[in-house]
Amino acid sequence: MAQLDSVITSLLEIEGASGAAIVDIDSGMALAAGGSPGFDLNVAAAGNSNVVRAKLRTIADLELQDEIEDILITLKGQYHLINVLKGAGNTGLLIYLVLNRSTANLALARHKLRSVATTVSV
Repeated sequence: MAQLDSVITSLLEIEGASGAAIVDIDSGMALAAGGSPGFDLNVAAAGNSNVVRAKLRTIADLELQDEIEDILITLKGQYHLINVLKGAGNTGLLIYLVLNRSTANLALARHKLRSVATTVSV
């Protein structure tokens, strides 16, 4: 778990980041979480795993030969980025990143999130 804590630290270094979690998609359990986004990250982790599972079912129902990269949820004061991991050692996981909308650069945050995602291994 020390490796996952290091990933959380790297995610929170992204400008505007206020919270981050690494989540098991099937169970909704946060394997690691950090930051202070102003709400319970464990509850958000479970809810966002439901979003990913619903989208995966929809892709299957539509018989699309595609996969999720990111899901972006925009709120008035925050961006919520969900990145579905697909590499060796991290399949079935997602990264959930909460950004302050007024201080974050969304394009740069997505770029850095993808870079950090390559380091996740369980």
